[in-house]
Amino acid sequence: MFQLIRTTGQNPDFVHLVKLLDAYLTTVDGDDHAFYDQYNKIDKLQQVVIAYVEGRPVGCGAIKAFAPSIMEVKRMFTLPASRGLGIASKVLTELEAWAAELGAEKCILETGKRQIEAVAFYPRNGYQVTPNFEPYVGVENSVCFEKVIG
Repeated sequence: MFQLIRTTGQNPDFVHLVKLLDAYLTTVDGDDHAFYDQYNKIDKLQQVVIAYVEGRPVGCGAIKAFAPSIMEVKRMFTLPASRGLGIASKVLTELEAWAAELGAEKCILETGKRQIEAVAFYPRNGYQVTPNFEPYVGVENSVCFEKVIG
């Protein structure tokens, strides 16, 4: 059975998934990880979606206000064993719906160029590359995306 829940950054399942995400990013980002980590704190996230399969948390994502009518997608992750099942797309769609409910007209996000799966994933879900937004302006490893949602 598949289920999506809306929660906050304090949810223990979300905290666990983010620890796994951070372990992965530490390896992928290498020396750049400390720079990115400062922008990825979860304690103040109030819009989090967790995907469950058979009652087990397998994926997550979050949104946070970036500017009036713009939400930033954060902390997208799917367990490696659960990839390829469309879980990330379902989480992202739920986050976009939630953002629209909150009055957002656009979602933006940043990912690292070395995160090859993510760089391919977002265009498949309607996102377009955009100039890097703050604080990623001039950051060589960053690629930013946006999608009009409302």
